[in-house]
Formats: sequence, structure tokens, C-alpha cells
Amino acid sequence: MYFLSVREHIMIAHSFVGAIFGPAQALHGATFVVDAEFRRRQLSPEGLVVDIGAASVLLKQVLAPLNYKNLDELPEYRGRNTTTEFLAGDIHRKLAAGIRAGALGADGPALDSLRVTLSESHVAWGAFEAPLTGDGA
Repeated sequence: MYFLSVREHIMIAHSFVGAIFGPAQALHGATFVVDAEFRRRQLSPEGLVVDIGAASVLLKQVLAPLNYKNLDELPEYRGRNTTTEFLAGDIHRKLAAGIRAGALGADGPALDSLRVTLSESHVAWGAFEAPLTGDGA
């Protein structure tokens, strides 16, 4: 399997509901480093997994509506704990939708899977990985 990753970051604010979250129940900020790892079994005729520029643009487009936002105020997240793990899955679903819509051109349909990792710090991160075919995405 071949891999290509692109990286971006977002700065958000949010709060959590539930005693398990302790002080994170209060509004707080987070800066996430977001890695999108595109995977395919065979390289394109040009020797690529996917065009780095196109992958970078797609990741930036998906993240733009979240950057510098209080996620508690966004309608799509009301009533949700926007944990690192949850956000990794949500970003994955949005990237997969962009891929299905043609954002990566001819390379998109050739991709086998996608992994999205959100790093909160150098010691903690979460991820979501699923195939890009079938119901996994």
C-alpha cells in the first residue's frame, strides 16, 4: 500500500458535557494538527498516490469552516461532544465526500482508504480510518 499525507492545522474552541471530562466541561481552546493520509495499492501512471496540491486544497477547504470557531455554536455540532476522535471521523467523512465529488480528479476513485489524524499535542492524538469504497466512508 502506498501513502501520501498532507498536513494543516485548526484552532477551535469547544466544551464537553459529562463528568468524565472534568475541567474540559468549561469552554476551552484547542489547536489541532490535522494529517490526512491517502492510500492506494497501485501508483498512478505518473507515479503518484494523489496530487499533493489537490489534496492540500481539499483539506484546507474542509477545515476552513471550523478554524477559529467555537464548535459549540455551529449548528452541525450542537449537542455533540466534539472530541478529538469525533472530529477525526467528521473530517474524514467530509474529505471522503469531496473525493467522491471529484476534488482529487482521476486519482480520487483509485484511492483505497483514508486516515485522518488530529494531534492535540506531542503526547496525545486521535484518528479515524476507513475505506473509501463501500459504506466505510
